Amino acid sequence: MTTKEIFFFLYLLLTPKATLHALLPPFTLGQRVGCSYLLFYFWLQETPKSGSSTTCPRRCNCDSAQTVQCYRIIEIPTEMPFTTKRLYISHSKIKQLQVSDFGRISGLEELILSCSGTESIENNTFKALSTLQTLELCKNKLRRIPTFLPSSLEVLKLGDNSINAIHGSDLEGLKKLRVLDIQNNLILALSFSTLSSLCSLQSLILDGNNMESVSGPLKLPKLKYLSMANNKLHSFLGHFFEPLQDLQFLSFSGNHLEKVPPDLPKSLLSLKLERNRLKTVRFRDMQHLENLSELFLSENQLSSIDGAHLLPNLIALELSRNQLQAMPLRLPARLQKLDCSNNLIRQVTAQDFQGLRNLRHLFLDNNAVSLFEAGALQRCAQLSNLALEQNLLISIPLRLPDTLARLDLKGNDIQDVGEQELKDLKQLQVLNLRNNKISSLDRKVLEYLPRLRHLYLDGNPWNCTCDLLRTRKVLMAKRTDVKGGQCVAPIGSQGESWMSSQKILQQCEDDFSSAERIKEARKEMKTDDFPSVGINVDDDYYDYEID
Repeated sequence: MTTKEIFFFLYLLLTPKATLHALLPPFTLGQRVGCSYLLFYFWLQETPKSGSSTTCPRRCNCDSAQTVQCYRIIEIPTEMPFTTKRLYISHSKIKQLQVSDFGRISGLEELILSCSGTESIENNTFKALSTLQTLELCKNKLRRIPTFLPSSLEVLKLGDNSINAIHGSDLEGLKKLRVLDIQNNLILALSFSTLSSLCSLQSLILDGNNMESVSGPLKLPKLKYLSMANNKLHSFLGHFFEPLQDLQFLSFSGNHLEKVPPDLPKSLLSLKLERNRLKTVRFRDMQHLENLSELFLSENQLSSIDGAHLLPNLIALELSRNQLQAMPLRLPARLQKLDCSNNLIRQVTAQDFQGLRNLRHLFLDNNAVSLFEAGALQRCAQLSNLALEQNLLISIPLRLPDTLARLDLKGNDIQDVGEQELKDLKQLQVLNLRNNKISSLDRKVLEYLPRLRHLYLDGNPWNCTCDLLRTRKVLMAKRTDVKGGQCVAPIGSQGESWMSSQKILQQCEDDFSSAERIKEARKEMKTDDFPSVGINVDDDYYDYEID
């Protein structure tokens, strides 16, 4: 029914009877009652139900009656739907939050306000939000933790603000809090006693605060994840971590530690100590960490490693960017990933890899390896990824594991690629030969690599004779993706690519036609009349197709 029709029925209902008799045929009482019921029905349909709103605030997107997303606003919208449970605000200009902002949406469960320049929050702003579970106020300009947070809170994220301290009263009563993230703020020191009331806390992130000291006790019985990366911590007192019987992940990357913290909890699965000042690692002081599976020691000052076998369940060991001059000794049998890149290692022998049958990824790039013993990795029966780029190798190591799927040899001094070096690598999919001294590549070598999918050849001094067209034909048949192959010789082909140059293809096609004419002439001439020439006319030499 249109608006005009509704007004017409109102007119009928409210106009005095005498007037209607003068204008229209008389209406009976039943007709007037019927009109009244009809108008009441339309009034119910058009009137908003109590406690709800059918409008979506300006510059907001209401995906449903419970989820609202707003961008580039200057205040919390007053016309927010009463039913809103999830409110996401970002890239706005809301300088201050106050109690009245959330009075209309007291059933809020999740509030995320980021990148909005918020500097202050009025006391008790969130206190009345008794169902709020997640509060994220990241990338703003807050100088302190909001006060009187609701006891229902489970996730509190305040990263990338200007908070300079954590007071005990800030987090009082948050017995359900599971995640506390205050990374990238201005906290210089922390007493963990201020967090002792957080009996349900499982994840604590304090990265990037420039903390120079911490003090205990660290009584957080359910804590599983603790990260204090990128601070200025020098040491920890003994027994500091002892109460953390469920801790699984611990990160101190980017600090000033000179030794591994003592008394680490037995429950640890992952320990990150990159970018510190460690000169030695005493594995005998860590052997109680029988569950540890990942140990990250990159970017320290380690000159040797011995005794990692005391960590029986270790599967990943990262030692890149240290000062190792030899391979680590006595590695754990379950190791699957070993990263020794960017060190000073000069040789690799079979003794270095005894018992490492589970090794899958080995990174030795950016060392000074000139000696790689033949068969050194043969006992690594599951090795699939071998990185040897930027070393001093003059040839591809012999008797590599036939399980290899990727072999990186970029930036060495390799001159030839022989059949013996690659013939067993039936599973190889990626071969990187960039920036070596290779000038030719025999097609027979590639026939041993049935699964080759990516081949990198740029940065080599290719001599682009027609021999390479046979190699090109094999690569195209395999549908191998080839990068590079620019010619250095002969002079007329410099800068061309033997994989794609039409100039080289045409030249070889002309040579082929010329050779065919000579063969025909031979058939017509007597053998003793044919002059002796230095041209190779072997049929197989020209066994290629021009595409």
